[in-house]
Amino acid sequence: MYMVESKAGAIVCMLFSLFFLGTWPAIMTLLERRGRPPQHTYLDYTMTNLLAAIIIAFTLGEFGDARPNFIYQLTELKDNWPSVLFAMAGGVVLSIGNLATQYAWAFVGLSVTEVICSSITVVIGSTFNYFLDDKINKAEILFPGIACFLVAVGLGSAVHSSNAADNRAKLNNLPSDSKPGTRATFIPTSSETLPENGIKDPEVGNDTVVKAKAGTAGFLVEIENRRSIKVFGKSILIGLAITFFAGVCFSLFSPAFNLATNDQWHALKKGVPHLIVYTAFFYFSVSGFVIALILNIRFLFSPIMDTHRSSFKAYLNDWNGRGWALLAGLLCGFGNGLQFMGGQTAGYAAADAVQALPLVSTFWGILLFGEYRKSSRRTYILLVSMLSMFIVAVAVLMASAGHRK
Repeated sequence: MYMVESKAGAIVCMLFSLFFLGTWPAIMTLLERRGRPPQHTYLDYTMTNLLAAIIIAFTLGEFGDARPNFIYQLTELKDNWPSVLFAMAGGVVLSIGNLATQYAWAFVGLSVTEVICSSITVVIGSTFNYFLDDKINKAEILFPGIACFLVAVGLGSAVHSSNAADNRAKLNNLPSDSKPGTRATFIPTSSETLPENGIKDPEVGNDTVVKAKAGTAGFLVEIENRRSIKVFGKSILIGLAITFFAGVCFSLFSPAFNLATNDQWHALKKGVPHLIVYTAFFYFSVSGFVIALILNIRFLFSPIMDTHRSSFKAYLNDWNGRGWALLAGLLCGFGNGLQFMGGQTAGYAAADAVQALPLVSTFWGILLFGEYRKSSRRTYILLVSMLSMFIVAVAVLMASAGHRK
């Protein structure tokens, strides 16, 4: 099997993981805003998420002649089952957290959701990992970094509250016949929302509909009328509650994986080899796949958050955006695998530096979805403060990296 042996190699793994884990949420958000049912998207995503773990296990996990390797450990379940259970528990909480964020993105926005979830993950998860890893990370650096993440949580909540107030102010200025839900495509009445040229609507032939500019009230209504998860009129507390729930789930998966690969609680019998990263990641991904399959099949027929009821036939025939959903699963799967590979070498507390993924997600949120366009000055100040605090926190956390003996 292949093992990352140097701190530099671990940091490279973290950087690739950071990009992958920051990009897949943007893809999922894009599909939801285009109206694809979240159940369809998540079922596609979870297929390739498992595929990524299988690819990693059968390549890097079988590289070279070193023992134990991936295949060998699959046959030793009777001896290493306690560690397998820890790995599977980690996969379950991560899958539930990812499923929750799919709804949180709609309510809170991609940027703020990722910041709050990642910050909670670091505050709780990195503290656990520090003690599980026998304190190989530098406490005098690690814990100030964790404190910075905690501040970022508060700033993230403030950004969401301020931006929600900005959006309400924009919508209050709309005429009553232009409120969300009055028609499939909103035609803006304000001249500031009109582009120079209209765009053709394929459903009505040659009629021209104008497309609202990002950040305007018309733009918000267009998104609401098109998206699969309706959010207008709902309390901002719903989105924040889902986000904090997801963050708690995320904070538990890394410590569970740490216990699976390093057996700090001595659950294995004496002489039984610890699970290698690739075997643990395989079981981790299988359990995540199973729980995602169960929940999303249920959501097909008993949807939540006012989403539409679906069916197996509708899912199988829905190819609109399927390729993007499959790509999102691969990015998340490889991102998680690289995070664990780096964590096994440099310490899982330091590997939580990949929770800088909101920096990537915020870039995609602003570029692709027009988040924070035409917002108030207060919102911009809070947003910059949040991201600045986040950058400081990540740099400090990465500087605390140690080296596992």
